[in-house]
Amino acid sequence: MTDWEQAPRLTSDFFNRPVLEVAPELLGATLSHAGVTLRLTEVEAYDGDQDPGSHAFRGRTQRTAVMFGPAGGLYVYFTYGMHYCANLVCGPQGSASAVLLRAGEVLAGEQVARARRAGTKDPETLAFRDLARGPARLTEALGVHRAHNGMDTTDADSPMIVRAAAHPVGQIIQGPRVGVSGEGGDGQRFPWRFWLQGEASVSVYRPAVRRARPPKQA
Repeated sequence: MTDWEQAPRLTSDFFNRPVLEVAPELLGATLSHAGVTLRLTEVEAYDGDQDPGSHAFRGRTQRTAVMFGPAGGLYVYFTYGMHYCANLVCGPQGSASAVLLRAGEVLAGEQVARARRAGTKDPETLAFRDLARGPARLTEALGVHRAHNGMDTTDADSPMIVRAAAHPVGQIIQGPRVGVSGEGGDGQRFPWRFWLQGEASVSVYRPAVRRARPPKQA
């Protein structure tokens, strides 16, 4: 049995805390799902109605309902019409805070992750560091999609297992969140991205890009 397999599973008590406490403590934790295990190297915190960068800033909607649910739930959303991203819900029920799973290093199931990530490409041409580098790649490598929205990861029967870090992590760095526009993208007020220094799987920082609106038709 590997070290990460012996690490304790994270419980609802772990997640039922302020998101800015939970987020950095998730670094080094492992996620196992559908034949792949990865170690988290990068996350972002989102704090509900206190955070203009959060999906839940303006209140509960059908899309964000899971964020208002029990701690440890999996909030999965579709973005840019092509990708899924996954978050772990934090804090007391109704607070709508969550941690975006931004990047990780694959520890087990590498060939499964390669096959999922390759699409029409040769799986062996994918760089190892890119298998779960970025939130869309991470969910793809783990085989997570819309049907997993609302999954309780703390349930003993959950197909996704989140375990504590098996070893002490290195230096944790924090800074602005990636691609967040408007007030929530202010890195001075919201330096809520956390990552492990020196990890190849950490994604490249990119500020939000303003999308030009198409001109109105006469």
